[in-house]
Amino acid sequence: MKKYFITGLLIWVPLAITAWVLALIVQTMDQTLLLLPAAIRPENLLGVYIPGFGVIATLLVVFLTGLITANFIGQRLLRFWEGVLSRIPVVKSVYYSVKQVSDTLFTSNGEAFRKALLIQYPRQGAWTIAFQTGQPGGDVANHLDSDCISVYVPTTPNPTSGFFLMLPRKDVIELDMSVDEALKYIISMGVVAPAPRNAAKRPKSQ
Repeated sequence: MKKYFITGLLIWVPLAITAWVLALIVQTMDQTLLLLPAAIRPENLLGVYIPGFGVIATLLVVFLTGLITANFIGQRLLRFWEGVLSRIPVVKSVYYSVKQVSDTLFTSNGEAFRKALLIQYPRQGAWTIAFQTGQPGGDVANHLDSDCISVYVPTTPNPTSGFFLMLPRKDVIELDMSVDEALKYIISMGVVAPAPRNAAKRPKSQ
């Protein structure tokens, strides 16, 4: 009886968590409908609340924004808008900081989160997975003795929080593993291990 109960849990727990996450995403994105005047909101027009309209509206706005800014006129409007934001002291700092991070993460030629790494953290002999985010810059690079890279060490099971480290390149092992596989490995706390690949064995760092 215990065996059947555990088997049932293994089926329903992933489904329940997936449904909960999807419902949370839909509810959050549906909040964008609150920006519309009450008279033209879907629940008032149709007389019933249908979840998911906010998701469609958000995706449509994002798509249309990309479509508009892809041409010459859209580029000029974007530069005008950024020029306005650059004149607002606090908004300028927040906007350009977030924009720089998003440009680095989402552009195809960016270096951030393109490589899964194996590093020793938080002490020698203890190994964890990290992601390369770039190279140290500014005055920080002037105080480092050797060729270093910037890495992000996510926490488990929530990879959105973690630690930023700068490590010598010689102390980092690049894994033959995709970023998606590494994230699954981290979120599952090592339970869902990536399938082994036929790769040459790399020397361990000392």
